[in-house]
Formats: sequence, C-alpha cells, structure tokens
Amino acid sequence: METTETETGPGDAPEVRLLLSTAPPGKARKLAGALVEERLAACVNLLPGARSVYRWKNDVLDEPETLLLIKTTLALVDTVRSRLGELHPYEVPEMLVFAPESGLSAYLAWVAAETDGP
Repeated sequence: METTETETGPGDAPEVRLLLSTAPPGKARKLAGALVEERLAACVNLLPGARSVYRWKNDVLDEPETLLLIKTTLALVDTVRSRLGELHPYEVPEMLVFAPESGLSAYLAWVAAETDGP
C-alpha cells in the first residue's frame, strides 16, 4: 500500500498517543468529559459492555467495565496519567500507552490542535 499525502507512513506519527483505561460504567463518562474539557485529550471513546476478570488482593473478581480509548499527545501523557489518577475511583487504574505507527495526517493534526490549549 502506498502512502498518500493524507496518510503518514511508519514512524511519522510520533507525537500522538493512544491511552487505554477502564472504569466502572457509571464513572467512565465523567472521566472522559474531564479529560476532553481540560484539553488533555482530543477525544475519548467509551466502549461499554466490557468485563474484566482479574486478581486483586488475593481475590479473583469479575466486574463490568467501560473501556476508554484516550487520544492525546506525547507531551501530555504524564499529565493525563496524573489527572486520571486524581479522578479515577480505582486504587490502581489501568493506563496503557501506545504509539501509533502511522495515521491520517489530518486526524493527527486535529489531536494535536485539540490538546494545545484554548
């Protein structure tokens, strides 16, 4: 597949980051709203209906959750991590950071613009 003017190639999207987190269904919308309102994320997709089976303090738990896909920039990852820790109801919230290999140039520019302050 050829790279076009509107699509970046491998390694051309170094500033945008995708963060994954989960939250209780009743709290996910508030977390997403705060991150976008504070311009720490350009967009947060909420994927309800997830179930997490995990070990916590020697118990195996099975809980409903909402998956959050948080789009931000490399420069804001530490700030998002800190803010998520402040707002999140979990003692140890999930936060995984991924760097996209490539993406649509216009979308990457939009993420950067929306997280660049008012």
